[in-house]
Amino acid sequence: MVALAESAPILEGYEAFSSYLIDHGSLRPADLNRACRLLAEGGEDTLPVLLVKLGLVAERDVAQALVAVTGLEMVAVTDYPEAPVLPENLSLRFLQSRRVAALAQDEKGFLVAVADPLDGYLKQALELALGASVSFRIGVISEIDNALARQYVETETVATLDEAGFDEEDVEHLRDMASEAPVIRSVNQILQQAVDLRASDIHIEPFEDALIVRLRVDGILRPIDSPPAASAAATISRVKLMANLNIAERRLPQDGRIKIQVQGKELDLRVSTVPTLYGESVVVRLLDKEQVTLDFSTLGFAEDTLERFLQVLNLPHGIILITGPTGSGKSTTLYTALDKLNTQERKIITVEDPVEYQLTGVNQIQVKPEIGLDFASALRSIVRQDPDVIMIGEMRDLETARIAVQSALTGHLVLSTLHTNDAAGGVTRLLDMGLEDYLITSTVNGILGQRLVRRLCDHCKQPLEVLPEVAEETGLVDLLPEDGNAVLYRPVGCEHCNGIGYRGRLAIQEFLVLSDEIRRQVLHHAQAREIEQTAVSEGMRTMYQDGLQKALQGLTTMEEVLRVTCED
Repeated sequence: MVALAESAPILEGYEAFSSYLIDHGSLRPADLNRACRLLAEGGEDTLPVLLVKLGLVAERDVAQALVAVTGLEMVAVTDYPEAPVLPENLSLRFLQSRRVAALAQDEKGFLVAVADPLDGYLKQALELALGASVSFRIGVISEIDNALARQYVETETVATLDEAGFDEEDVEHLRDMASEAPVIRSVNQILQQAVDLRASDIHIEPFEDALIVRLRVDGILRPIDSPPAASAAATISRVKLMANLNIAERRLPQDGRIKIQVQGKELDLRVSTVPTLYGESVVVRLLDKEQVTLDFSTLGFAEDTLERFLQVLNLPHGIILITGPTGSGKSTTLYTALDKLNTQERKIITVEDPVEYQLTGVNQIQVKPEIGLDFASALRSIVRQDPDVIMIGEMRDLETARIAVQSALTGHLVLSTLHTNDAAGGVTRLLDMGLEDYLITSTVNGILGQRLVRRLCDHCKQPLEVLPEVAEETGLVDLLPEDGNAVLYRPVGCEHCNGIGYRGRLAIQEFLVLSDEIRRQVLHHAQAREIEQTAVSEGMRTMYQDGLQKALQGLTTMEEVLRVTCED
C-alpha cells in the first residue's frame, strides 16, 4: 500500500477492502488511485459502488471482497422479496442512491442487503429513520437494483402512470428513475446488442407481466434478453428522454430522433411511440450512415434490370415510381438513384418524411404537418425553385399525385414511392387514387417493384441439388441451360453470421417500362395482371423470376424467395 499513500485519506475504512482486491488481481493500484481522485472531487457514491460504475472491478468481485473483509453473508438473488419491507418514510431515491434493499423484518429489527457495508453513515441513518435495529447482508449491486425495481417501480410508478393526468412530482420521479445507472446501462446494452447484430429496428413492448425486447435483423424479428417487467416505465422513459420526447404524455403517439455514437459509429435513431394497453410500445429505427452503400449492384440489381432502369432514369422528364411494402428498401433505392443523378448540372430537391440520409448537394425538405408543411404544400413551393429533379418520399394522396404529374409535364424528372404489391399494381393504384388515365400515360415512364430477401452467408452455405420435378414445379427449369441440373444452396450457420446462415439482404426486383402497348392498356383501364403479362412479353423479369435467378446464383434461398413473393 506504499504506492497508494496519496490516497490514504480517501481510503480510510476501506484499506482492507482495497488491499484484498489488489492482492487477488481484481484491481490495479493505478485504477484505485484514479477512483480515489474522483471520490475526492465529490459525489454520493462510495468506493465499492464507484469501482463498479467505472468498470474497474466486476460487481461480484466487489461483493466477494466485502464478504471476505467483513465476514457478512452474501445475499442470493432468490432472497429478495417481491413486495417492499421498509416503511414508506424511507424514500426510494435514498434506497437507490445508497443501494439498499430490505430482505425481512422481525421483532429484532430489519435485515437489509447493501452494496457497501463499510459505509458507517448508512447504518446510522437507517436505524435513525426506522427506529429499529438494522442488520446488514452483502448484495451484488445489479441484484439490489433489480430488487428495488420490482418492489417499488411497479407499485409507486406504474400505478401513477395509469392515471389520466400527471403532476410535477410524478414527472420528476419518473425522470429520476429513467436517469438511474441501471436503467441507463440496460438501454445502452440494448443499443449495443442491436449494433453488434446489425439490427435495423428495436421493438420495446410492455405487457402485463413482461417487457419484451426484439431486434429486427435482416428483416426477421429476434427476441433478446429484456429488462425486468417492473422497470418497463423507466426503460421506455429513458428512450423518450434521449429522443427529447414528453415523458408525461403517454396517451398520444410521439416521434423523435436520437443521434449517438456506438463503437465509434455515428447512428441516427428514429423513435416512435404508441400507447398500448400496458404502456407505450416503442420502435427505434437504426440508420447507420457508414453501412449505407449507394450502389445499384450492391443493392442486388441484375444487369439487364439495371440497364433498363438507367435508360429511364436518364430521361429528362417524367415520373419513376418505386413500389413495395414497408421495409422493402424503397428509400435506399431512391437515394441511390438520386446519388446517380447528383451532378453540378442538376438541381435536386426532395420532400421527405422523414429525411433518412443526408446527401451532399441535394436540397432536402423535412415534412412538418403540425405547422402546415405537408407534401402538397411543400411541392407547390419547390416547383418555383427551378429544380431539375424532384424526389417525393411517398405519393400519399391525390393532391400530391396531381402536383407530381404537373411537375413532370412541365419538364421535371420526378421520383417517388407507392405502397403496392408489384410494379403493375402501381398503375391501378394511381387510378384508384383518382388520377386520370391520360395523365398517367403522359408522365409515368417506369415503375420498379422490389422486395428484400436475406443474403446467404458466404462462409457456411452448402449446395443442395434439386429434384427435376421440383425444378419443374417452381419454374427453375426455365432458367437452366439444356440438360443442366438445378443446384440451390441452404443456410447452415457459423460464427460469421451468428449461427443464422444469412448475413445482410439484397433486393429482388421487376422493372415495368410503360411502352406504347401498356399505355393503351392503361387508357382502357386494364387489370394489373394483364399489364404484367404484356410487360413480361416485352422483356420484364418478374420479382419471382429475379429471385429464382439469385437463388441459382447462391445469393439467397428458395425459401426466402417464396417468403417475400408469396408465389404458389
